[in-house]
Amino acid sequence: MRIIYFDIDTLRPDHLGCYGYGRNTSPNIDRIAKEGVKFENCYVSDSPCLPSRSAMFTGKFGIHTGVVNHGGTAADPYIIGPKRAFNKVWGWGDNNNREHLTFVEALKEKANFYTVSVSPFAERHAAWWFYAGFRQMFNSGKRGQTESAKEICADAMPWLEQNAKKDNWFLHINVWDPHGPYRTTKDERVDLGEIPQQTKWLTKELLKKHRESFGPHSARETMGVGDKEQDKWYKESYPEIPLSIDSLDDFYKWIELYDQGIRYADTYLGKILKILEENKVLEDTAIIITSDHGENIGELNMYDHAAADYITNRVPFILKWPGLRSNKTDISLHYQFDVAATILELAGIKIPNRWDGKSFSKSLLKNKSEGREFLVVSNCAWTCQRSVISKDWIMIKTYHEALRDLPEIMLFNIKEDPHEINNLASKNPQLVNKYLKLLEQWHKDMVDSSDTKIDPMDTVLKEGGPFCTRYDAQKYANRLNKTGRKKHAQKILAWLKEGKYWE
Repeated sequence: MRIIYFDIDTLRPDHLGCYGYGRNTSPNIDRIAKEGVKFENCYVSDSPCLPSRSAMFTGKFGIHTGVVNHGGTAADPYIIGPKRAFNKVWGWGDNNNREHLTFVEALKEKANFYTVSVSPFAERHAAWWFYAGFRQMFNSGKRGQTESAKEICADAMPWLEQNAKKDNWFLHINVWDPHGPYRTTKDERVDLGEIPQQTKWLTKELLKKHRESFGPHSARETMGVGDKEQDKWYKESYPEIPLSIDSLDDFYKWIELYDQGIRYADTYLGKILKILEENKVLEDTAIIITSDHGENIGELNMYDHAAADYITNRVPFILKWPGLRSNKTDISLHYQFDVAATILELAGIKIPNRWDGKSFSKSLLKNKSEGREFLVVSNCAWTCQRSVISKDWIMIKTYHEALRDLPEIMLFNIKEDPHEINNLASKNPQLVNKYLKLLEQWHKDMVDSSDTKIDPMDTVLKEGGPFCTRYDAQKYANRLNKTGRKKHAQKILAWLKEGKYWE
């Protein structure tokens, strides 16, 4: 058997044709969706980048792995301790490490897959553990900051051309084009058609409100906290990216650049599919298409992946697998690592005992949708938030605002209000309490079942909040003072005085 895992960074599903988008951003992804199963309600348990891929590839919540942040103590996996064996496959004594096999290790050790990764991810986040289980690793060397899908596939395509007809390989290809800074050049862009009405949700009145507010990667500071040197670099390197959303035209320009990144990544997926077709193995190759997180484009006044919300934590997941019904939509609630567990079981591999991921392969093979009753998702790299998600609602609890204007509790009807405009928490206290109790019980169960009995979010809070904002309080307060937002600067200085940030 052959498996390709096409990992497109920062990809929100509602900008793909197969998920209902009204632009031609994803013809090749849409093709695979017609040939496979599209998961409508798939969420990463922990966002963004490092916590997300940690959860996906280990099959466990960040609260169990210890990886929830982008820096500091909680950016590295917990040390196993005295029961750490010689390795995860064999060793002396109590070798319970076998229960902690990663997704890739399970494919390699239990089903003899030849495992290959083409990705700069490990170097970008100093997450060298990510290579566990891979036989070959190709690193483009630019840390996912500027390289295009063309550069990534310069390694992936020759490998595939040489090995496509062989059996039992797993190829992970990780492209970054929808991730900012948007790198698709003018001569590489195509006509995607008009920006659809569904995307024109931001009004002049709401934009005015956002501009009067504050926060890193908000409407006034889209690329961070508005550092002069950083802004200068972006203006020189990426002159088309709006550093401030001053008008709806700027908002639509941002969408255009993001959508072009998706289309460029999709183009290289097409080149991968063509190699499989030319080698007459496409029909027999399993294909996985997903992402590490979505991307807020104005939602919650964020132009990044900075919240534990519907937009950041929901991801596309498309699975073409020999024997599965084609053109099927699974509407159940799933964590991304649930689908990973399902894939292992479809491949005849027993799910490691310590995984949090649950397989739904039996229901999938019967063309039925079966999933979780609710999900709990987290973000600790840009904010400290945990959220409870049902099919219709999301309740977001903020533990650390990370230099943003965020209430402690938010409640959104994601079916009627997918862009999270109307916070209904005050109008639905019973529903909020219901979700808070679910969150409290989930937290107890997770801590009780962890090896350390530690919640890594507590570590993040003790270390000065999310790594991506913990050092910027004074600098951002100065900027707010200079840009006519003194009351917000005072709020940040008060937080700094309280010890919520590092000086």
